[in-house]
Amino acid sequence: MSLFDLSLDQLRARTSVKWRAYPPEVLPLFVAEMDVTPPDAVVKAVHDAVSTGDTGYDHGPAYAEAFADLARDRYGWSPDPRTMSPVADVMTGVAEVLQLVSDPGDAVVVTPPVYPPFYGFVEHAGRRVETAPLTVDHRLDLEELERAFVRAAGTSRRPALLLCQPHNPTGTVHTAEELAAVGELAHRHGVSVVADEIHAPLVLTGPFVPTTTVIPDAIALHSASKAFNLAGLRAAVAVPGPDAVDTLARMPEIVSHGVQHVAVVAQVAAMREGRPWLDELLGDLRANATHLHARLTEELPAARWTPPAATYLAWIDLRGVVDDEDPSRRLVQEHRLAVNQGTTFGPQGAGHVRLNYATSTAVLDEAVARLAALAR
Repeated sequence: MSLFDLSLDQLRARTSVKWRAYPPEVLPLFVAEMDVTPPDAVVKAVHDAVSTGDTGYDHGPAYAEAFADLARDRYGWSPDPRTMSPVADVMTGVAEVLQLVSDPGDAVVVTPPVYPPFYGFVEHAGRRVETAPLTVDHRLDLEELERAFVRAAGTSRRPALLLCQPHNPTGTVHTAEELAAVGELAHRHGVSVVADEIHAPLVLTGPFVPTTTVIPDAIALHSASKAFNLAGLRAAVAVPGPDAVDTLARMPEIVSHGVQHVAVVAQVAAMREGRPWLDELLGDLRANATHLHARLTEELPAARWTPPAATYLAWIDLRGVVDDEDPSRRLVQEHRLAVNQGTTFGPQGAGHVRLNYATSTAVLDEAVARLAALAR
């Protein structure tokens, strides 16, 4: 049995964006929604909250304390919940933290190909995007980072780096050595580090290294929404490194007003009681990654993809299959498969697509068949 053993009829009854953005004949593997039901503890907690009228405003440290316990259990890390700040969701939290560590018009460095909202949220916060692309093997490029830091520092009073750890869309997990090198460069050039760590519970191989344990003046954003399929019940927490406690303490109290109480109830239940479910999910994701890689190798050998160290997202290079900067357009129009357009992650994504493999093997098999049709 697998957590992904849901039929397409069951899935098409859902009304979220994954199952309503396209007509029914399109197979949707584009957005980060998993084809699972949440842990039973989450279902019960939400049901009890709604049925008893516990649907008011959020209050208290329950989320921060549950996250601190999860961090100790999963990562061997003991952040202090008293230093954390609740935020509505990770990207809202990123924007609020950028308000603390940078000034309007300052540069914020990102490392493409990277999660598309990084660009929009940075600009919405009144900052400018500066880029330091990853290496060809999807690692942080220290030389590119230093060049970007120099450019940013030359035009900004308080530049920042917005880091994705683990990285979306590549699934790369940055090592302690890489993070230490980034921290040294950031300190040298006066760059503050902000990390989106929403995929931390979804590390499939090797350890997860929290950014703030290596870069002590960094601030990271954490949430259970991605790992437990709770995007519609969003909540998050900003976690400071030991040298950033005073910085995060300046977070305006009004920011916490955006936190939804039932979302906190759901995510606290997930973090406290959903860990066996999470372990089962990780096993299913490892099996799915192996299955998808084998099917791609068999059906579309010109496609290049290595199963990632984290996430349930496949960053597939189709440049050896078709001469098309945006193969996602042909896939949805001609082959009825919806995947993410590579160039929305940055120009480095030309010829790539991002495919969500958190689904059944039957759906993956059909997705590979539709991908393979590109070569015919």
